[in-house]
Amino acid sequence: MNRDTDVAVAPPDDADRVRIFDTTLRDGEQAPGFSMDRRAKLRMAQALEALGVDILEAGFPQASPDDFAAVAEIARTLKTTTVCGLARCQSGDIDTTARALEKARRSRIHVFLSTSPLHREHKLRMSKAQVLDAAVAAVERARQLCHEVEFSAEDALRTEPDFLAEVFSAAVAAGATTLNAPDTVGYTTPAEIAELFGYLRQHVRGADQVVFSSHCHDDLGMAVANSMAAIGAGARQVECTINGIGERAGNAALEEIVMALKVRKPFFGVDTRIDTRRLYPTSRLLAQLTGQPVPRNKAIVGENAFAHESGIHQHGMLKHRGTYEIMRPQDVGIGETRLVLGKHSGRAALRQRLESLGHEPDEAAMDAIFARFKTLADKKREVHDEDLEAIALGQDPEATGPWRIVQLNSTTHLGSASASVKLAHDAGHEASEAAIGDGPVDAVLRAIERATGHAVELTDFSVRAVSEGGDAQGQAQLTARHADRDWRGHGISTDIVEATALAALAIVNRIERQQPVREPAAVAHL
Repeated sequence: MNRDTDVAVAPPDDADRVRIFDTTLRDGEQAPGFSMDRRAKLRMAQALEALGVDILEAGFPQASPDDFAAVAEIARTLKTTTVCGLARCQSGDIDTTARALEKARRSRIHVFLSTSPLHREHKLRMSKAQVLDAAVAAVERARQLCHEVEFSAEDALRTEPDFLAEVFSAAVAAGATTLNAPDTVGYTTPAEIAELFGYLRQHVRGADQVVFSSHCHDDLGMAVANSMAAIGAGARQVECTINGIGERAGNAALEEIVMALKVRKPFFGVDTRIDTRRLYPTSRLLAQLTGQPVPRNKAIVGENAFAHESGIHQHGMLKHRGTYEIMRPQDVGIGETRLVLGKHSGRAALRQRLESLGHEPDEAAMDAIFARFKTLADKKREVHDEDLEAIALGQDPEATGPWRIVQLNSTTHLGSASASVKLAHDAGHEASEAAIGDGPVDAVLRAIERATGHAVELTDFSVRAVSEGGDAQGQAQLTARHADRDWRGHGISTDIVEATALAALAIVNRIERQQPVREPAAVAHL
């Protein structure tokens, strides 16, 4: 295949737009704990296209037959995003990558070669002249096989600036349209990377005809800061990943870069074409596909990013949102700001939450409720709506029951799962039910729902280990929707099915304690 006539020189005509090069499925996915199968990769690729990424690095086709197949499937599927494959400066890699990208509507081969003295001596065992020749040959070969070529100088930030400019100049002459100067080991600082990009734009021959790109790792915690500094110095492509996943400490986080450019647009003067309202859903999809949760304190998409517990902050937020938030949660796809009620919260936030639940206590009642709230908050990390309901109604928020598990069994056979439960109620009666489901957890949830007669809809489910060893305990945390309210429960056991059953029963018990049900409710899937 010869696409020489299709090769487009890419002058940075959109000087006010930064291209987002997403490498979640290549640099991110190859990190320990984040691997995805082909189906998961395709689903993530479609979400990234919907997000609006300009270039999607789908994988390293030469790495394995499965990686080749994943890149090929993504290339056939995506409609608007340029699909990119990584290749070493070796003819076999380049040809394999070209075959994987053959069906892409817009394709890019991303060739890379180490340029730093350390890598030249110990990794490549090549001279400067050999590096130059290899880079030129690779770019020339790749430009015949795809729509556009990107050249990366691996470990660029530890490469002699004059030699880096020489290599880049040769790559431009050979047909590269994007030049990437990666901070491969996360070693540089914002001032240094800005200085280097300024130097390259002055000394690379043909610099005005190419796009300069930044790819920063987070080993010293400066990946995003370095990326922003590179943009300030003229980089118009930035390579990044959702949630900042990637080798070692990870890559620059896409969502942080995009929102920094959006919120501080008057300062940076550039923007992206990312639909920022899709950032949070895309982040959560990646967490679901990899099984790796997003840290609570993660910028932009973490659970605490738009949550406030401090009484001082909550009071300010109730007066004016701008006191403690520089962007709206809706801008990143989160429904609303959360005023988390905990031991640091004050009366203003507590009263506001009680009113939203339909309670308007007078000052005397409020004094009593606030005192009980503080006592409970000292014991719990977060006080939820169901706890406040119990306090406002004069009930014990730490009460258990009325239902408890007497017997629980679950079996799995040839892909089918079943569970049976026997529950006892404080009123003196028992209920036994059995159910089948997609798995043992699903089956036991269905059985509990049938036995108690409460219709609830599961909206969130997570499991984590709370101890180590062969008899490690697991904690199941469930969130369910009932009567237009979110209800939470958790359970701990060495058996994850039992932990899930305990968590589900905790939710049912809270519902029943606060909203007694005399007639069995219509059963819906938990």
